[in-house]
Amino acid sequence: MKTRPASSSGRKTADADAVVKGDASRQTVELLAAATAAAAEDGIWLDVIHKMDEVYNDLLQYEVSLEEKNAALEDSQQFISSVLTSMSDLLIVCSRSGLIESVNQALVSLLGVEEKSLHGRPLFDLFADEESRQNAGRLLVEQIGQTVADGEFMLRAANGSGIPVSLNCTPRYSGVGKLLGVVITGRPLGELKRAYQALRRAHEDLKTTQHQLIHSEKMASLGRLVAGVAHELNNPISFVYGNAIALKRYEERFSRYLAAIHGGAPHEKCSALREELRIDRMLSDLPSLIDGTLEGAERTRDIVDALKRFSVKDRDERQECDLREIVERAVSWIQKGIASQFSVRLSFDETLCTLGSPGQLLQVVMNLVQNAADATEGVHERSLEISGRAEGPDAVIEFHDNGPGIPAGNLGKLFEPFFTTKAVGRGTGLGLAISYGIVERHGGTLTAGNHPGGGGLFCLRLPLATG
Repeated sequence: MKTRPASSSGRKTADADAVVKGDASRQTVELLAAATAAAAEDGIWLDVIHKMDEVYNDLLQYEVSLEEKNAALEDSQQFISSVLTSMSDLLIVCSRSGLIESVNQALVSLLGVEEKSLHGRPLFDLFADEESRQNAGRLLVEQIGQTVADGEFMLRAANGSGIPVSLNCTPRYSGVGKLLGVVITGRPLGELKRAYQALRRAHEDLKTTQHQLIHSEKMASLGRLVAGVAHELNNPISFVYGNAIALKRYEERFSRYLAAIHGGAPHEKCSALREELRIDRMLSDLPSLIDGTLEGAERTRDIVDALKRFSVKDRDERQECDLREIVERAVSWIQKGIASQFSVRLSFDETLCTLGSPGQLLQVVMNLVQNAADATEGVHERSLEISGRAEGPDAVIEFHDNGPGIPAGNLGKLFEPFFTTKAVGRGTGLGLAISYGIVERHGGTLTAGNHPGGGGLFCLRLPLATG
């Protein structure tokens, strides 16, 4: 049985359906491709817009930062400009080749020129004479060797006159250490000389005031010693006075005896008168009377000389001084001026000598002994131990009293001028301050503290005399 072939109309319908389906697929693909392309293009633009936003924000930040830096730079420039304008010293900044790069108002005012007229000119044009130009050349050469140089120069003013100045030259480097040129600073010599003269006068006035303070304190110490000195003088003067009265009485008897001899009296009468007047006894007494009178006069002279040496203004003349002798003299004088008992014990290991002013060192020791005496008032069996020894190149003398000691709050103030714990009228408050200065000028030290066993302790340290 044969099959019937399909009709042509059926085939056409199937082909049409296939074509329609193919077209739809292509359109779908094309639409998807177009959509994908559009989406990709939109993403790119979004990235571009995002990047543009970032760049814009960065630009804004850079602009703000730049404005801040410009403001800071402007402030720095104004600050530097104000400093340079306010400087009283002269300032010149030069390149390595010696061309002027910058100057300050002080130089412009001194020379009487325009600031801009100096920029770019050779440094040598500023100087008035050949010697100054040669010295300036030397400065530029020396700065290449990384040294600091200075000297005196003659600058040329706008009117042609010379202005003497003192200039100092230092090298100028970049941040990486490259030599860029020099910086020259200076000051007119007239101004420097006036400043030096004022400083010298102030120094002389200070020295004069210092000597006056020392002398005033010395006189105050001497005033406190009047009673002791009077007692010291009374003994030899009384001795001399007693011997003088005896010599006066002897003189009257010798006159009677000699008158009888010269009057031609008989030998028997002269012998009887000699016996009556005790001429032989007086003759034997004369040597001792004369020696005693001389000794008393010499002791009086020594005391007066010591007082004169102590009271006159010291000239800081240095000589070798026996410290034990100075301590003994100071103790002797202070003890005689103290009404109540004050025991002082000396202990020196050896002879200690220093180079200094005996009068000033005596003043120091007297002050320390007097302070110990004042500190032990009211103490039973007042005492002071003074010990001396050598420690290396120094002589060390310690003053240890048996008083109540020094309050901790006062230890840091003891050597301050006008600090005193004594009643009004009993101290100037300058004694320890002046003593400290004297010891310091002698190359030594003076310290204060409390002894572990109780009482105050002052330590005087002075360099030993050598040779």
